[in-house]
Amino acid sequence: MFALVKVKMIAIKSLGLAALLLLFSCEDDFESPPLIVENQILELVNQHRESIGKDRLILDVYMTFESRTHSKNMANEIVPFGHDGFGDRAKRIKEKLGGRGTGENVAFGYNSAEGVMTGWLNSKGHRANIEGDYTHIGIGVYANEGGRIFYTQIFLSK
Repeated sequence: MFALVKVKMIAIKSLGLAALLLLFSCEDDFESPPLIVENQILELVNQHRESIGKDRLILDVYMTFESRTHSKNMANEIVPFGHDGFGDRAKRIKEKLGGRGTGENVAFGYNSAEGVMTGWLNSKGHRANIEGDYTHIGIGVYANEGGRIFYTQIFLSK
């Protein structure tokens, strides 16, 4: 259910949150609408990081756009589940934001922010990304027509 990649890169500058909110609509198959789930994941990530003495991650709009696009592409079987195209996503992020490193977590099938976070935290590699020396995060959640939910987190060090 999971895949993991960690790559050194340079990060990107953020766009306005208003632009992000206009880009995606809510799906009916979630326990909560995608934007709410994304915000819940952000809060859970930051609560976990604070519990281990790490700084909170800053949500980046462009990284969220890239995360949502990847989740949507996996959900619609444009790309297989996993990290196909991560090098390209990371390159676009690098060109926009600068930075020194990126990582990515993906998952599918969970129906809540709590569920996917529990899964990621119970996986050594995914936990390492969540607890890594990153400063920014993008989060994308998308459900396909069959109701299967896909999640992507992209991490960035600036």
